Amino acid sequence: FYSHIGVDPWGLLRAAGENLRAGRIVQGGSTITQQLAKNFYLTRERTLVRKGLEAVMAVLLELHYSKAEILETYINEIYLGQAGKRAIHGFGMASRHYFRQPLRELDVHQVALLTGLLKGASYYDPRRHPERALARRNLVIDQLASLEMLDGDSARRAKGRGLDISSKPGTSMNLLPGYLDLTQRQLRRDYPEKALRSEGLRVFTSFDPQLQRRVQATLAKQLTELERQWRLENNSLQAAAVVVRVGTGEVVALAGSRKGGVAGFNRALDARRSVGSTIKPAVYLTALGRGFTLSSLVDDSSFSLALADGSHWQPKNFDRLEHGQVPAYEALARSYNQATARLAAQLGVAAVAKTVRELGYDGDLPQVPALALGGVSMSPLDVASLYHTIASDGYYSPLSAIESVYTSDNQPLKRYPRQSEARFEPGVMHLLQYAMQAVVREGTGKGAYATIGPEVALAGKTGTSNDQRDSWFAGFGGNYLAVVWVGRDDNGMMPLTGSTGALKVWAQIMARIGVSSLNFVQPENVEYHWVETRTGLLSGADCEGARKLPFIKGSEPVDFARCSERDRGGNIADWLRGRVGW
Repeated sequence: FYSHIGVDPWGLLRAAGENLRAGRIVQGGSTITQQLAKNFYLTRERTLVRKGLEAVMAVLLELHYSKAEILETYINEIYLGQAGKRAIHGFGMASRHYFRQPLRELDVHQVALLTGLLKGASYYDPRRHPERALARRNLVIDQLASLEMLDGDSARRAKGRGLDISSKPGTSMNLLPGYLDLTQRQLRRDYPEKALRSEGLRVFTSFDPQLQRRVQATLAKQLTELERQWRLENNSLQAAAVVVRVGTGEVVALAGSRKGGVAGFNRALDARRSVGSTIKPAVYLTALGRGFTLSSLVDDSSFSLALADGSHWQPKNFDRLEHGQVPAYEALARSYNQATARLAAQLGVAAVAKTVRELGYDGDLPQVPALALGGVSMSPLDVASLYHTIASDGYYSPLSAIESVYTSDNQPLKRYPRQSEARFEPGVMHLLQYAMQAVVREGTGKGAYATIGPEVALAGKTGTSNDQRDSWFAGFGGNYLAVVWVGRDDNGMMPLTGSTGALKVWAQIMARIGVSSLNFVQPENVEYHWVETRTGLLSGADCEGARKLPFIKGSEPVDFARCSERDRGGNIADWLRGRVGW
């Protein structure tokens, strides 16, 4: 295996000789790489044409992948048994099937048994043919000893052990119940329940087991730490997390509870909780699409809004303070409720709801002013769908776990190509992403950089529901988007906000899965100008409170702030540079 180029000419000649003597095909002469090509891409028919295709594909695989990658894929794909209509593929699943144990916990004699099954999983099935399986296992142990991978005493002890097969077949299905739940729900859109249970379909997904393990372990560890820090009852907190590959909408990891491997209520899909301030980017996106800029001043003073039933709605900031006139980017970064609610009232609830729909949410949306502050219940997967459109520069892609479906005999049934639809203008999305980076750099999400290096550009938004019953953080870098929810199953109050709860979990998850820096490319219709944030007017770089903000070309302010004459000269120069490209 480590020396051939994908095919073994001598093995093929030897197999050809055996086939000629037998008068039929009894050997294939296939290498591991050829078997992998056959299992993944070809049918099981035994013809010269199919054999030729297998050889060509094996050589191509060797050119594109390392030996280690090919071998790893092979041992995760190889057929090792049958559980009813479901085929057992890979050593991890086989370990659960035969021993009801994870692979890492097996002893030498158990590993040797699984290895022996490679020659013929049905012929050496330890439940149906224990004598054959025992002889085959002992042969593998002898080989290990002859290769000095096992000393003599260890080999004798291993051969003295029984098969140790579990009385009932185990399953790996409960190892990732949340992700399987998502996969099954998406499959039911295209296949009847009977087909899913009886046809032995092979489903290929976007699932990343390493990311899943890291996400699940981080949830458990961080919730325990939060309970200790805030002196909460053990196991009183629950959580859910969704991780999506930015740009494709592929769900690569999903945790429906703090404890992995336990089926039950899937909070990532079914916990519909108030989203709090995670909805606010939709308000500012609506405003930016209607001519507002990041320097537009919004009023963060208290106000009262008359409702249709005659009552009055009076939103308050979390800190119970008023902050006066603030630029739009700051109102989002610091999550000011009064400024956001006032802006939404100016835009109209229907306009904000339309934006939420265009971002990707198709559930119920209450047409009430409180929508702007999170007066809607969504699941973590719903929130991930909204934020993926933002992370993808305004392109909507349905979130999906499935890549393709094959029949039990390896015939392709359906592929699920990635879909993408432009829903928002890239320049406007650039402005929104800038403001959402400010959330993480200097606003309610700045705690993320206590865990992740400051050189990594990130964007996101915290969320805290009324009475602190739900803690959210949704954010993204260049490669991954993650949404984390933390709360209680009884909907009880917590001492946690989005910043002190979900954000901490999110940052640890993103650090462990290797989030990359946001790919923040400036569109052609966007230019940057220095602005005095106190007034929202153009300024020089040296003016007090000056900040360089992105604008859609032609939307920047035309007046200058009253700085010193020296600064004013700089203002004009900066303005000209922006206009003529100095």
